[in-house]
Amino acid sequence: MKFGEFMVKLPKQDSHVFLLAGEEHYYIDKALAKIMAGLFSDQQEAADSVQKLNGEVDADDLVSMINTAPFFTEKNVLLIRNTTLFKDNRKKDEAQKASGKDKKLERLLNVLADMPSFSYVIFVSPEKADKRRKIYKQVEKCGMVLEAEAIRAWNINDWLQGKLQSMNRDMDRDAYAYFQGAVSMMQQISLEFLDREFDKLTLFSDDRRITKAALVKVFAGLPEVSIFALMDAISERNAQKALMLLRRQLDDGTYFTVILSLLTRHVRQLWQAKVLQEKGIRGKALAKPLELNPFIAEKLGKAAQRFPESVLKRSMLELIDADYWLKTGQAGNEILEHTVIDLCCGVA
Repeated sequence: MKFGEFMVKLPKQDSHVFLLAGEEHYYIDKALAKIMAGLFSDQQEAADSVQKLNGEVDADDLVSMINTAPFFTEKNVLLIRNTTLFKDNRKKDEAQKASGKDKKLERLLNVLADMPSFSYVIFVSPEKADKRRKIYKQVEKCGMVLEAEAIRAWNINDWLQGKLQSMNRDMDRDAYAYFQGAVSMMQQISLEFLDREFDKLTLFSDDRRITKAALVKVFAGLPEVSIFALMDAISERNAQKALMLLRRQLDDGTYFTVILSLLTRHVRQLWQAKVLQEKGIRGKALAKPLELNPFIAEKLGKAAQRFPESVLKRSMLELIDADYWLKTGQAGNEILEHTVIDLCCGVA
């Protein structure tokens, strides 16, 4: 189940087996903290009760640890990280079956299905689990599974709604549009960063509704987000505004590599949107192939219609050359300015 559903159901279910799997460690850390808070009254009790294991664990050894009653505490909690039990490894499965080790797994599955009242098992994997494996199906049936899917711009709404709900806040339309645009510029989305920055919003104002002005204050120091206005000006093909914003970024000390990377990404997305629309894929339908939030994908599609495809192709080739010339010191910022001018004013 997804993070939001997992966190809502967790206090209502008396589960003894958990699997927290996926690339988004922010979700895994939050879920693990809530599980521990539900099991223990304080950190000392947790320290005395939790056995931490890492990597490969023999199935029979795990069965023995699960069935061993704790001596000085009420609970026996096994925290197992980086296990391969949930990975897709068919060749290994066949080898285990031939060697009789498959029977060990069956014994483990039986124990997981009928856990002792004093024992709990928490599997943590930094990778997506293979849902076809017997052990995954058993944990899903008898316990709780968190699918910690990596956050991208196109699927961040679940996190956003959950965060706003926990803050008892909502967003106005302009703030939502700004947030989606800002996040779309982030090549890697850090939920820890966004979590901290949203917490700052509660310090700025007691107002229930978050405005665009408040978000701008919070995100202003992030280079990728401050370049957002530059990309917007390019999308509008407003050469004067785009050049002014480009020079401001360079004067403020933003590295050309950051600008070049985001500019290349923006041109590539415009070109992709242009091609997709010629194939009949339009509006919010652009979101999936572009891996963008539907709101941003639709906006990008409208912007792409303003550009001749030859201009986008020419600019992409120039940006590829610019990457080499700038990094080798054979060109200066004028090459970026030329590309921006051609994007905004160029014709087929």
